[in-house]
Amino acid sequence: MVDAALRNGTAHRQSVFELFARRLSGARRYGVVAGVGRLLEAIEQFRFNDDELEFLRQENIASDETLHWLANYRFSGDIWGYPEGEVFFPGSPLLTVESSFAEGVVLETLALSILNADSAVATAASRMTNAALGKPLAEMGSRRTGEYSAVAAARAAYIAGFGATSNLEAGRTYGIPTMGTAAHSFTLLHDSEREAFEAQIAAFGVDTTLLVDTYDIEQGVRTAIDVAGTNLGAVRIDSGDLPVVVARVRNLLDSLGATQTKITVTNDLDEHTVAALAHSPVDSFGVGTSVVVGSGTPTMGMVYKLVSRQGSDGEWVSVAKKSADKATVGGRKSVRRSFDAKGHASAELIHASSDPAEQHGTHNGSTAPGRDILVPLMVDGVVEPGHTGREGIALARERHVTSVAELPLVAMSLTRGDPAIPTEYR
Repeated sequence: MVDAALRNGTAHRQSVFELFARRLSGARRYGVVAGVGRLLEAIEQFRFNDDELEFLRQENIASDETLHWLANYRFSGDIWGYPEGEVFFPGSPLLTVESSFAEGVVLETLALSILNADSAVATAASRMTNAALGKPLAEMGSRRTGEYSAVAAARAAYIAGFGATSNLEAGRTYGIPTMGTAAHSFTLLHDSEREAFEAQIAAFGVDTTLLVDTYDIEQGVRTAIDVAGTNLGAVRIDSGDLPVVVARVRNLLDSLGATQTKITVTNDLDEHTVAALAHSPVDSFGVGTSVVVGSGTPTMGMVYKLVSRQGSDGEWVSVAKKSADKATVGGRKSVRRSFDAKGHASAELIHASSDPAEQHGTHNGSTAPGRDILVPLMVDGVVEPGHTGREGIALARERHVTSVAELPLVAMSLTRGDPAIPTEYR
């Protein structure tokens, strides 16, 4: 597309691209925006190096004019969007890219690949956080996804309410608290469960977590307390009928005098099992596979479309697809979330205009109760403060708590259904 547009002179037409989801994948009640900080950093650093350009030349993928354009590529436009951690709904313009056609169109796959994956993880993590009723969750899914996506998944889960990760690279890169426990292999390494527990206690002290289900859970608990004493930090359970097992382990710990020893559970948890265990004596959860694959919804189905452009006469024109089941709404959007008398979000109000200058930030001068959602993310190719790095993660984490708290109660439902609030075009 860039090659053809450069040849016919349309590549430099000012354009507006929009990234959004037509529907909430998995019939979720709301989505959570994640990956914005990662995307902004990626766009700022987006370059075509000599090896890449040589490949394009050898494979005859692009003309010399296009190769020269790519060699000098630097995004210089503006980007508005939903800040990271914010909730979203069908049609929400999560990202609005204002630039020349060529500058904007080349970012499509980059933007979609980051926001689709990270937002799917964050949406699943948010549902689990709500289901846990305030009990802490740790992300432990690195073995169930790619080596790079594992780090991104830990970041997204943390933004959406998880308290820690077992991925040390995520801790190093993003400052996410890290945690971990021994695996069954450590117990099996030793000649007895007792020797394994003694070795772990000798290395880490009694404020550690002992895995008690390698052999027999009841005997494992008794051995753990016998070795560590009643001040043992926690026991981990990774198998069995968890609601039943947890209750029995709690009673056994209490009978042994270990009333302060906590119970953490793992074993293929998702939001539904977390919800089922939330009122049990479980103290914390470790979630692996389910969270890093979006709990059955590994992508949010986001798309990236041209919605407005300047014509040959310099006038702005709204453009949209008319395809059956894939029609889009043209024009640059502004968004205002309305609230009812109880302070709960009631609708996502979207106003569209062909001219981007009319839509920066405010919802067309509306004075209705609510708040404007879109914020500037990049101006003239430079990232705005507060969206990247550890500062951006901390702010996104706080924003997530606030935005979810605004939602009506139906948003917390784990059943498939309609979005928690409607999207209304004005």
